Amino acid sequence: MNNSDLIISRMEISHIEDILVIEQMCFSLPWTRQSFENELLGNKFAHYHVARHNGILTGYSGLWKVLDEGHITNIAIHPDYRRKGIGSSLVRHMFEFCLAEEISSLTLEVRESNIPARSMYKKLGFIEAGIRKAYYQDNNEDAIIMWKNNL
Repeated sequence: MNNSDLIISRMEISHIEDILVIEQMCFSLPWTRQSFENELLGNKFAHYHVARHNGILTGYSGLWKVLDEGHITNIAIHPDYRRKGIGSSLVRHMFEFCLAEEISSLTLEVRESNIPARSMYKKLGFIEAGIRKAYYQDNNEDAIIMWKNNL
């Protein structure tokens, strides 16, 4: 895939239908339409973006801006488009957003078993800084806390 064909833009309400499909494919406890609507319409800290390739919504990302920190709430890529650089492109887009918003550090939680995501985050400069025991409600899996400072 040619990443020059990848367009990243702000998430809109009209994107939710496609996002819900990706949610169902990617997560054992997917967010609901109401969750996304609340984030987009009612959460002043929330900033969400979508990635589209040739007009097809292939992934999305979200973060909360709290003072000078960003907390990545979610990143999901349609399974048919994984390992093509879309996740990395979304994270790099977050870095640019953070610079513009004077956010100096980013944090996230990732499943301990999600080796591909952990590897991507490490390649992008995140470090593993802790563990949240039994963080995930579906199976009590631990979450690895990762940080990227000095954006």
